[in-house]
Amino acid sequence: MIYRFRVILDTHEDVFRDIEIEASDSLEDLHNVILQAFGFEGQEMASFYVSNDKWEQGEEIALFDMGDKPGAVRIMSENRLEDSVWREQTRLIYVYDYLNMWTFMVELADIVEPEDGMSYPNLMYVEGQIPAEAPEREFIIEDLDDSLSNEDELDLDPDDYDNLDFNENWN
Repeated sequence: MIYRFRVILDTHEDVFRDIEIEASDSLEDLHNVILQAFGFEGQEMASFYVSNDKWEQGEEIALFDMGDKPGAVRIMSENRLEDSVWREQTRLIYVYDYLNMWTFMVELADIVEPEDGMSYPNLMYVEGQIPAEAPEREFIIEDLDDSLSNEDELDLDPDDYDNLDFNENWN
């Protein structure tokens, strides 16, 4: 089976790539195709995140296991597309370069039979140019005043340096 994905850069402009790839390929293969399709060099860390219909970030599938416990994090090379994405679970979030946070929405658009004579992966369609810098993330914080006013709850006085329980010679 062939998976057809639309990979959309999270920006105001229309920047996306339509990609065909074999369902039996790994998420690392999809990662490499995305890098090539958008012109990245591939020198940075990346992760996929399972997502729901609201594009909420779920379980991480990382390029490498950087966790405290070996095997605690799912790894791209060990996860096939057909085991991670299917008709009822069609969305992934892809983050490349944790410093700049290039963020992409990856959605399974179709599942088709392979075409005779076609080699996969295949870049089907290109729309828009990737900007020189990663788009700035827009975070929404509800009730900002409530979330930042926990000084009263913790009974802290930022002007009382001597009683903040801070060892300035910690190293």
